[in-house]
Amino acid sequence: MKEHLTELAKRAGADYCEIRVEDSRQTAIAFQGKDLENVQESHMFGGNVRACVNGCWGFVTFNDIDTLESRVQEAVRNARAAAAANMEKTVLAPVEPVQDVVKLDLKADPRKVSLEEKINLFGGYNERMLGHDGVTSTNLRYFDTFTHLYFANSEGTWLDREAMDMGMGGSAVARVNGTTARGSASEGGRADFDAFRGMEKRFDKAAQDAVESARAEVVEGGSYTVICDPHLAGVFVHEAFGHLSEGDNVAEDKRMQEVLKLGRRFGERYLNIWDTGLDYGLRGYLPYDDEGVRTQKTWLIREGELVGRLHSRETAGRMGEKPTGNARALNYRFPPIPRMRNTCIGNGPHGSFEDLIKDVKLGIYAIDSAGGQTNGELFTFTAGQAFMIRDGKVAERIRDVTIGGNVFDTLKNITGIAGDFHVQDGAGGCGKGGQMPLPVSHGSPHIRIRDVVIGGR
Repeated sequence: MKEHLTELAKRAGADYCEIRVEDSRQTAIAFQGKDLENVQESHMFGGNVRACVNGCWGFVTFNDIDTLESRVQEAVRNARAAAAANMEKTVLAPVEPVQDVVKLDLKADPRKVSLEEKINLFGGYNERMLGHDGVTSTNLRYFDTFTHLYFANSEGTWLDREAMDMGMGGSAVARVNGTTARGSASEGGRADFDAFRGMEKRFDKAAQDAVESARAEVVEGGSYTVICDPHLAGVFVHEAFGHLSEGDNVAEDKRMQEVLKLGRRFGERYLNIWDTGLDYGLRGYLPYDDEGVRTQKTWLIREGELVGRLHSRETAGRMGEKPTGNARALNYRFPPIPRMRNTCIGNGPHGSFEDLIKDVKLGIYAIDSAGGQTNGELFTFTAGQAFMIRDGKVAERIRDVTIGGNVFDTLKNITGIAGDFHVQDGAGGCGKGGQMPLPVSHGSPHIRIRDVVIGGR
């Protein structure tokens, strides 16, 4: 395989050519209410060729390795046609070629767990949620995917890489006096199936959260000091700030280039944000990106100041910056684009959660995420669970807490960052450019934000 792919890439007749081949096997299980809705074992094989001629791309996919030589020629023809049409020219930032073999190093391999055992394990969690009074329905989904990936380019890079990805998420829906609410639990990772065991208490809590939230009062809308738990804070930094830091979003928007000018201050000196592919075992772990670039820890904000962004070779070349190992593709059907890996807010100097809330007379403790959306620098998120804070103490549960604002104002309004950093992994993923769900993770300690607009009654 190595000789074949490397030789085809080098003699493609392009300024640059890369070939990617994937062989993936997935197990998926889904419960809906009392029913085992789906059990699936699937195999996917395919690849792509990406060629650059005179600064323009040609991209072709294939499912038969025997057609690869003709697919390379087709990709080059497409690139030449794009160049002849005077389309926008690409400049690839230079990187050192690498040759590496990356084998799996698993703590507990899901392939060694029988399908029957997986069904019993996750079915048991589903039954626990259904057993709680007030719970009217549930859903639970699990998957594991093993991928063997080969990558070669015309510059001499060769990668033979194995990867595992696992995720599971379940939720309970409760209805009390005509009010419906949801509670959830999730887990994910790349190295340890045993992380999915022993989750009985977490699913009991998911069911209890659903029932108690359905009984809770709707929050009164207004402006509050908000404490975000590590999961919601991680969602915020990923969705509201991380996407703005992706190189294509900056390179294609002149206004954002001015707003996100390196060296600009966005928060207090205790605010630190980074994105990394180096955290082994997390779903955001990635030793090499999908352009064959070694990943790294990339600082985005350091001591309150903007110091970096997330690049592919193409966006780094366009902006005169260095690649960061963030070029990612969902699978062989897509070309790589700048995407996050594990995006985090670092620990701060403000102690514990109790230290953050002790001076809050009236505020909200927002936990977990039940979805949201972003539009440029504007964002709206819904907390999965929430409580009032009164006189420095967590008080009554509330529901329908929607948090909105401008990301840059919100970063400036962070007045406290605790030291209890935590990473949340789950079964979902990141969506961008039609590529969903890409495995990512996010982490943060508890954070305190002043003057947050809360939607409610």
